[in-house]
Amino acid sequence: MKERFYRFMQGRYGVDSFSKFLEGAALVCVILSLVFHNVMLDWIVWILLLYVCFRTFSRNYQARYAENRRFLDATAKFRYWFDQQRKLAEERKYHHIYTCPKCRQKIRIPKGKGKIMVRCPKCRHEFQKRS
Repeated sequence: MKERFYRFMQGRYGVDSFSKFLEGAALVCVILSLVFHNVMLDWIVWILLLYVCFRTFSRNYQARYAENRRFLDATAKFRYWFDQQRKLAEERKYHHIYTCPKCRQKIRIPKGKGKIMVRCPKCRHEFQKRS
């Protein structure tokens, strides 16, 4: 059965980031439809899911790739910001992140060192912080 599916999908585009986004949008519409009992939302869900199926089984690689590229270009800033926030949250486990009072430069200090004098690498301003 698995081999038959692999053979069926050969030459087809498959799932990409844009398809995953459309599936998520359809899921949100399903939840909103259950809450608000809106028929229009049901139609939107069906249209989104049919478009996802069309994209997944399409043999036109160039067109689907171009659609995905436009989606990735349009969401690049948001994805970069979200990735930076995730990295900052990860760093906060082991470091304090302070800003220099003079130049507003972000400075990362390891946790558990007590009160220390911090020198800003940008403006050389010194200030005391607790780590």
